[in-house]
Amino acid sequence: MRTRTAASEFLGTLLLVFFAVGSAVLGVQYIGTVGIALSFGFVLMALAYAFGPTSGCHLNPAVTIGMLVARRIDVRTAVTYWIAQLLGGIAGAALLFLLAKQVPGLKTHGKFGSNGYGDRSDVHINLGGAFLAEVMLTFLLVFVVLAVTHKVAVIGFDGLAIGVALAVIHLVGIPLTGTSVNPARSLGPALFAGGPALSQLWLFLVAPLIGGVIAAFAIKLTHPVQPRPELDLDRA
Repeated sequence: MRTRTAASEFLGTLLLVFFAVGSAVLGVQYIGTVGIALSFGFVLMALAYAFGPTSGCHLNPAVTIGMLVARRIDVRTAVTYWIAQLLGGIAGAALLFLLAKQVPGLKTHGKFGSNGYGDRSDVHINLGGAFLAEVMLTFLLVFVVLAVTHKVAVIGFDGLAIGVALAVIHLVGIPLTGTSVNPARSLGPALFAGGPALSQLWLFLVAPLIGGVIAAFAIKLTHPVQPRPELDLDRA
């Protein structure tokens, strides 16, 4: 079972990065900010229905740490998910980079769908503002995931709320930082963008994890529901 859930997290994160970040890398001049935001939301929604019953469709270390702090998964499962997600994010970015190189004149160095602040932000938000933005945006995403599922697996209409939340988050966050809310989504593109994308990467690894932890503590206050043992994916 652990192999199946890890494979789901790897493949799901790969597809999220390839298609959602791909909309920013390959299609921004055609679909604009709204189109990119909807791409992230729709892709995650589709993947939630595809992988939700198998792994819970975290596809995001911040969601996984929220699940861990909320005591819905154990440490071993969380570490397995983190490894799968980070590798999936890198693999998805590698495939996207290979595709982008086939487009004449498309520049990948320094940007490539990576996140940033200062002169790498559309509104030139400073470091402190970017950190706060990523914490709050991730808080909303992880809080919604924890609130609508009440369990490990994503089933029924859970994916709809999660996808809509991610789309709204990107509408707000794209002008600020390009919107990370997901360390795996940030790591892959930054590795291939290089330069300042790598020097600023730490913020987009740390801030989303903090947002996920805060969301887990908040959910205990607003939704004090015990996880159901029969939905433990490690023992299913």
